[in-house]
Amino acid sequence: MLALLNALTTLLAVMFIAYVLFILIPFLRHKPTQPGDVEDFEWHYFIPCRDEEVVIAETITRARTDFPHAHVWVIDDDSDDDTSFIANRFAADDDHVHVVQRLRPHARTGKGDALNAAYKQLHAWLPTDADRSRIIVGVVDADGEMAPNALEIVSSATVFGDPKVGAAQTAVWMKNRGDKNPYPGKGRLVNWFGSYLLRMQDLEFRTVIAAMQSLRTKTGTVGLGGNGQFTRLSVLDAIGAQYGEPWHGALLEDYELGLHVLLAGYENRHVYETHVSQEALPDIRRLITQRTRWAQGNIQCVKYIPEIVRSPKFDAGGLIEICYYLVLPFIQVIGLIAAVTLFATRLASGITDPATLIGNPVAFGGLIALVFTFSIAPFAMWGPIYRRKCEPGAGFWTGVAWGFGSWLYVYYMYVCIFRAFWRVVFRKSGWAKTRRNAEAHVAGAIAIEV
Repeated sequence: MLALLNALTTLLAVMFIAYVLFILIPFLRHKPTQPGDVEDFEWHYFIPCRDEEVVIAETITRARTDFPHAHVWVIDDDSDDDTSFIANRFAADDDHVHVVQRLRPHARTGKGDALNAAYKQLHAWLPTDADRSRIIVGVVDADGEMAPNALEIVSSATVFGDPKVGAAQTAVWMKNRGDKNPYPGKGRLVNWFGSYLLRMQDLEFRTVIAAMQSLRTKTGTVGLGGNGQFTRLSVLDAIGAQYGEPWHGALLEDYELGLHVLLAGYENRHVYETHVSQEALPDIRRLITQRTRWAQGNIQCVKYIPEIVRSPKFDAGGLIEICYYLVLPFIQVIGLIAAVTLFATRLASGITDPATLIGNPVAFGGLIALVFTFSIAPFAMWGPIYRRKCEPGAGFWTGVAWGFGSWLYVYYMYVCIFRAFWRVVFRKSGWAKTRRNAEAHVAGAIAIEV
């Protein structure tokens, strides 16, 4: 049994190291995307909102200032605060601002349903002779800040200038990544930990996740995120014709949409030269709640594997990448159980016979080297890479510290994965939104599961 567990953990470790190398190399060799002509397309922003009075006015103002030709569609999901009032005030004075008003009992049924409501209203608003292949729909969170060059980059000849491209995802930055005092009035340790979480989320998105997208660019399996995604309206039409509506019920509705774009025969692009900024979460409980939802959404998308395998739209590389990503939560659970079992067995043996706890010093040293190679280095290396590519003004040792911080940071995901599986088993799929940092009662709050 122990031999089998050793073989299993070794296999999983080798697979993981191979995957890290596969995402690292294209990320470091990334070639910049050249800007295109914004006027080649018509732009529409969907902004789903639920109790967003704290941020929505600033988001609308920024969108209308930075992208004056774009239409902004604010989707009010029957907010209990003044979100609807603020959005309608803008719409009354600006014909490029539109409000999609949802009311209970049909509201608050998920982000996908909210986006579908905006899609239907846009369809009714557009003239019947509109060239829907030239109309691009962007999705931005209520706290999202698109970089001013966003439309120029996604207008590129290699992005929407290519008729084969159905959707694009921008890079994601954390706009509060440098906040040293996320909890004013709280103790130094609380603020230090909150600041650490902010920095790690920025590192995660701008290196690890961006590197994963770099590999997906090569395999043709780029995924979409819930913030900073753009989709051709004609592609949304094609998905709606095949599946009933563009967005569906998975808690990871953004990644699910990306799968549907690929299955419809189009390509996705990831663009690193522009970005959307959003709030990172300084509270570990809210972070775990958010990432549990993401993990559960990943698990829900496993159902698409048979359709992906049958589809001629994916080559061997794309099939391997996308299936590996979808089954990753299962692999992580199996790997953790195997590793904990091996460790517990060795510890129990060491209690009985202390000499066996370390064993041969040379072999034990080799074991420590393997642990560093397979368990620490693949995460710690992202700190120096992040410093060089994203924060060149930071010192060398700061990058090293960020790297080891990243290694410790990833372990929270095991909590999220086990919680996600628990929710799947007990068929819990509802979710309340994560509270914004600016809300007065935010400290220590978590989204309520239903």
